[in-house]
Amino acid sequence: MPEAVIRILSDIHYGDRLSRVRSFGQLRPLCAGIDALTLNGDTLDTRKGPNPAHTARCRAELAAFIAQVGVPVTLLTGNHDPDGSDLHALDYAGGDVFVIHGDILYDCIVPWGRDAKPIRRLVRAELAALPAGTARRLEERLLAFRRVAASLEQRHQAERHPVKYAYRFLTDTIWPPLSAVNMLRAWRDLPALAAGLAREHRPRARFILVGHTHRPGVWRTPSGVVVINTGSFSPPFGGYAVDLTPAALTVRRIESRHGEFHPGSIVAEFALGRTAGLAQHHAA
Repeated sequence: MPEAVIRILSDIHYGDRLSRVRSFGQLRPLCAGIDALTLNGDTLDTRKGPNPAHTARCRAELAAFIAQVGVPVTLLTGNHDPDGSDLHALDYAGGDVFVIHGDILYDCIVPWGRDAKPIRRLVRAELAALPAGTARRLEERLLAFRRVAASLEQRHQAERHPVKYAYRFLTDTIWPPLSAVNMLRAWRDLPALAAGLAREHRPRARFILVGHTHRPGVWRTPSGVVVINTGSFSPPFGGYAVDLTPAALTVRRIESRHGEFHPGSIVAEFALGRTAGLAQHHAA
């Protein structure tokens, strides 16, 4: 019999003009031949915005997709959908694989954003308000980050006019010029930060899967933890799909064909212990 497959994707950003996913139906080929799908945050933007009807439509279309796709779908939260689920992280393969969106790696959530400094102050205030001795607990930190994210409003993500969207996207993400430098630093630092998070909170984990920065990659870190970023469904880099079976973790490119998204060529493959199975354990 074929082995059960869980597929993990992230950062669809449905409803954002920059996302290449215009309909959840485009994802159906990615759901063929698998037994379960996990969406690791930023599936859409549920934060407050100037167009609540658009947000409500996106929510409804996601719910319809989940109801009709034919495989169980698990949603994890990200900084754009902090209320999209009550799950913020997951452990798979008997603890070998740790899945988390990744915004918690940065003390300001988005180091490249023009609001990085005020967001950092909000995060610090939330952590300072936690009961003594709990600020380093992953569950408490995740909830603090989600409260901060929920307090932020949609910016360019909510803009429907293409020209205004382009202007707001540029001013939100690459202005002032130092933002580009901060983005490069965030990309550079991600493998070490992710490996450190795993070592602190999931010392048994051999793999940590994140998204958030939209730069896909696979890094074998000096600590022995393999860091995998699944990228996004937005240009310029695209994304990866991670498949878990009882025997292996496989990283595949996501390819666009005739307007649909398909699992593509293998980027990396790692052995998993068969006895670990695919039982998932909720975290936070």
